[in-house]
Amino acid sequence: MHQKKLINPPSPRVGKAPFAQGVQIGETLYVSGQIAQDANGQIVGVGDMDAQARQVFANIEAVLKEAGSSFGDVVKITCYVSDMRHYGAYGKVRSELFPNADIASATVISPGFVNPDALIEIETIAVIGCGG
Repeated sequence: MHQKKLINPPSPRVGKAPFAQGVQIGETLYVSGQIAQDANGQIVGVGDMDAQARQVFANIEAVLKEAGSSFGDVVKITCYVSDMRHYGAYGKVRSELFPNADIASATVISPGFVNPDALIEIETIAVIGCGG
């Protein structure tokens, strides 16, 4: 039977969250929803979806790396955006990271987030070692 392993990259903001940044079971890694917070817990790019999407993916990458994984191992993302008008900017950044469209993906409109300056939140599932 597989053990549950908590994944928390070193960051001052990690200690403030009442949950793990990632949970690994076997080779499957579940990355908690990430918003555009920097290492000090401040929102990056207030009002700027491009900047926020890039910060969110940087936060996801930190969790992936801590587990010995990378974007190549990502199999599914669920993105929550505050307004459909932001979808184009988010989609552009996502396409840069996943140019082959080789992941399952869902996007949901969310009326708001715990931090009101957040425009986007992304959850991720990766299978470590599947993508190279």
